Amino acid sequence: MTSRVAVARDLKKLRRTVAAWRAAGETVALVPTMGALHAGHLALVRLARRKADRVVVSIFVNPTQFAPHEDLATYPRTWDADLAALARLKTDLVWAPSVGVMYPEGFATRIAPEGPARAGLEDRFRPHFFGGVATVVAKLFLQCGPDAAVFGEKDYQQLKVVTQMVKDLALPLRIVPGRTVREKDGLALSSRNAYLTPDERAVAPTLYQTLREGAAEIRRQQPIGAVLARSRKAIARAGFDVDYLEARHAETLAPVRSARDGPIRLLVAARLGKTRLIDNIGV
Repeated sequence: MTSRVAVARDLKKLRRTVAAWRAAGETVALVPTMGALHAGHLALVRLARRKADRVVVSIFVNPTQFAPHEDLATYPRTWDADLAALARLKTDLVWAPSVGVMYPEGFATRIAPEGPARAGLEDRFRPHFFGGVATVVAKLFLQCGPDAAVFGEKDYQQLKVVTQMVKDLALPLRIVPGRTVREKDGLALSSRNAYLTPDERAVAPTLYQTLREGAAEIRRQQPIGAVLARSRKAIARAGFDVDYLEARHAETLAPVRSARDGPIRLLVAARLGKTRLIDNIGV
């Protein structure tokens, strides 16, 4: 008989379940997702299991982090497959609120993050994004009351924004980063990879390959500006439209001029056909 995972769709059930765990002295870890789960998400769930007695996975496609021209309506939704995968991992609870539960009529409060959220990376091209992320993530933290929350390093700026928010608001949990999971050819796993055509999928690993080459050059003390210029040209030659490829301080996301300004993170976002891909790597 196939095991099933418990699902909460309203706050009453969610809080009743978490309260019972707390009464038993158990700890809780949260893995926030928008569904369309892949091996990268499942690695985060496994990491969460190592960090707490109970694991909650939220599945909520958050409309406030999508601009009108973005892919909210077509974002992949694979509910049955997601539940089956989470059941196999013995996830304790899936928190799957509706838009009405998360943003009831009259909802009027937003979080406006700064610091890493104003680094001139994702925020330069998606100025709405981190306000939507910070608001929904803060709500998830307050709803689920976790001891820890797990976020993937693939969305590196998001990880830093959430970490800063937790610090600034003195929220009683810790943020646990999970390493980026990749295909054998280096492409970072992403729900949006499903949009790639076969030809585009063959080209997509160029992002990671170029980041690796750039990181190696910086470690060899090559001038960062020259490395970034060569890397941008290489990605463009492969067929990408480059939004950004930057070298930033790995903690603050401030610009860096040399390897001495580190630790350094290379971050890239580029469009291949209709698909926007992001990636990053430590130097």
